[in-house]
Amino acid sequence: MKSTKTHLFPSFAVLLAAYNGAEWIEKQLKSILEQEKVDVTVFISLDISSDNTLQLIRECTEKNKSVILLPSIDRFGGAAKNFYRLFRDVELESYDYIALSDQDDIWLKEKLIAAHRCIDDGGYSAYSSNAIAFWPNGRETIINKSQPQRRYDYLFEAAGPGCTYVLSVDTALKFKKYLTKNWASVNDVALHDWMIYAWVRSNSMSWFIDNVPYIKYRQHATNQVGANQGIKAIISRAKKLNEGWYKKEIKKIWCLVAPNIKEISPSLFDGDRIPLLFLVRNISQMRRRLRDRIILFTLLFLGRY
Repeated sequence: MKSTKTHLFPSFAVLLAAYNGAEWIEKQLKSILEQEKVDVTVFISLDISSDNTLQLIRECTEKNKSVILLPSIDRFGGAAKNFYRLFRDVELESYDYIALSDQDDIWLKEKLIAAHRCIDDGGYSAYSSNAIAFWPNGRETIINKSQPQRRYDYLFEAAGPGCTYVLSVDTALKFKKYLTKNWASVNDVALHDWMIYAWVRSNSMSWFIDNVPYIKYRQHATNQVGANQGIKAIISRAKKLNEGWYKKEIKKIWCLVAPNIKEISPSLFDGDRIPLLFLVRNISQMRRRLRDRIILFTLLFLGRY
């Protein structure tokens, strides 16, 4: 699916994955359409929902030709598969940039133009930023993801919330080609933001993580991931770690991107598992935060990897 618009400013195709978002999606769309000094077209893929999200989106498409709803297909069951569908089915070629959007956030008006300036001035392939997490009770906090990048951090983490991601069109088209060729394997990765970051970085493309937050990242009971804040979030992540969820996802990422890593000798490959020797030798390059590097080293020392 494509748009027929002509563009006077830097043009963005915004890929928005939606599901049961009636409570928030109108405010999110308003904040996207009010972006300053850019041309925006929003493509929405709606997972089968039980509320009136579909009706609200249809009303918006009737009022604004910059909002396009993709045809309904089978249920996705998660945001990642929905975003992969958007990359596959939207014709991206006529845009300068591709941005990802959740259904429930609020974008500051300069979010997209800031991404354009960073990518254009610095020659980067992709961009993301810190975010302002906010809760219904009015509490706000910064989600800081802009620590200096490490050579192999993408094997263990994303660049931050996917709703802050912006890719140059060349990068997006290359990822789309890879995604289409490896459809089943990529769709098995549960976190699209991690998958995209890992693919970009493993292909030696540059990624800028902005320390300025341009998005208000809404926190509520139905967030699929959300901010890593508070006791409940820590317990949830500890449970996933104990159940082996992270280990499985790391293996999936490794299998998909390891062939792209030019500096790794084929003799180091060990099936679907990151070789222990490679991890130990490069432990300082595996996570951006010192705290996370210490945790990873401890897990390796205890034999939990």
